[in-house]
Amino acid sequence: MLDVRRMQVLRAVITSGSITAAARNLGYTPSAISQQLAVLEREAGTALLERVGRGVRATAAGTLLSGHAEALSAELARAEMALTELKEGRVGKLAIRYFATAGAAMVPHAVAAVRREHPGVWLDLKLVDPGDPLPEVEEGRADVAIVVFPRSAAPAKGIELVHLLDDPYCAVLPRTHRLARKRVLDLADLADEPWVGIDPLPGSCRAILEGACASAGFHPNVVVESEDYQTAQGFIAAGLGVGLVPGLGLGTPHPSVVVRRVRNPRPSRNIHAAVAPRAAGSPAVHTLLTAMKEAAAKVS
Repeated sequence: MLDVRRMQVLRAVITSGSITAAARNLGYTPSAISQQLAVLEREAGTALLERVGRGVRATAAGTLLSGHAEALSAELARAEMALTELKEGRVGKLAIRYFATAGAAMVPHAVAAVRREHPGVWLDLKLVDPGDPLPEVEEGRADVAIVVFPRSAAPAKGIELVHLLDDPYCAVLPRTHRLARKRVLDLADLADEPWVGIDPLPGSCRAILEGACASAGFHPNVVVESEDYQTAQGFIAAGLGVGLVPGLGLGTPHPSVVVRRVRNPRPSRNIHAAVAPRAAGSPAVHTLLTAMKEAAAKVS
């Protein structure tokens, strides 16, 4: 098999016209150059150079290999440039997974920042809701996912967690409810109320609510389920029950509901970015996380 480095030495000898000149240009001794050429000729199975006076000139085989060496050198230079651009975040792909409320609050600003600062990076955006975006990172399908903590299991080894914001839940009541006059509610105040379920599927958000209610000494009596926060507000406005909605999920509150802070305990979603090990040093990921934190600071 022909050695590319020896082919490049051959080209240097041919273009300079002598082994001595090539050695001087490459920083080797003439004997080292001669040894490299002798090995290359054995690999090629034919003569590559012939002496002409005090210099050398290429045989047909030498000219052929010299041309290929030039092409290979150009390809190598392009590969090195592409690798540099990838490491510096100027090209490549960045896969981001998120859930709806976090996406609306943080993802657009962050995506705009990445496209502005890293226009060669292709963004793969996907909403994972309902469901958990974390497995997308754990199983290698995504570079970054916005996820909710606390959760029952820690993320896979090597995944970096970057805190973005804490998103406390608020009590949402019909405007005519007897508790609407209170500015702050103890969570236990809602123990005997019918509830509008906000998170019908098992997961971190549902576990946070159930854990908070258990700490307050009760299990919520869910009379109707909703899969999105705006519909839940409609059910609450109609007087079907009360509910807890995270701050990011409130949007523009329904005109027939009131929103009150809760305490003892005050449940909260801790929202993080989960970053795959392979993406942790990416400049584009750094830009993404910085922009997410900026957006989070404006809504928290």
